[in-house]
Amino acid sequence: MIRVVLADDQALVRAGFRVLLDTEDGFEVCGEAADGAQALALAREHRPDVVVMDIRMPGVDGLTATREITGDPELADVKVLVLTTFDVDEYVFQALRSGASGFLLKDTEPVELLRALRVVASGEALLAPTVTRRLISEFVGRPENRRIDTAAVRQITDREREVLALVAGGLSNDEIAAQLVISTATARTHVSRIMTKLGARDRAQLVVLAYESGLVTPRGSRP
Repeated sequence: MIRVVLADDQALVRAGFRVLLDTEDGFEVCGEAADGAQALALAREHRPDVVVMDIRMPGVDGLTATREITGDPELADVKVLVLTTFDVDEYVFQALRSGASGFLLKDTEPVELLRALRVVASGEALLAPTVTRRLISEFVGRPENRRIDTAAVRQITDREREVLALVAGGLSNDEIAAQLVISTATARTHVSRIMTKLGARDRAQLVVLAYESGLVTPRGSRP
């Protein structure tokens, strides 16, 4: 059972999501929030698997709430799925940098929302890789957004660089294994070690850190 908190200042949007999830096996809506403060409170109260977070809300916005949730060690298992009206939005990048596990557009088809929730809950793959890579490339490619941790970069092996580039390309562990002719378990181990070295919360944040560290460039080549 995937437990979900819905955070959006529009009651109609929340109601639509609730109806969708209430009629789908394997999901439970454990709370609704009209702003970021309520979302944070519900996350702490219910410890859901995923918080579906709108960015633009009154009072405490979704970006601030995302930082609070992903920065709280007691909420380490709570994932945040950001919703936005635009496919290129600097606030979405900031949310990913803050630890959100991915994002979707509000006009996404219901089946895609369900798939996204399952993916985020499992922590297995980055959402909307094409749009996300474009977003990350645009903002991390700007000099003022590059934050290179040279100590972390030195810990990454050549093989791990290969794996990281494939993760940044949106590939799953199975796809990485097939491309590098290794087992899925080995691919999973590589990804886990890279996340530990770069201090990434999940695969979405790992991609952000990959660009910020310079291990992967916006065009996908090595620095």
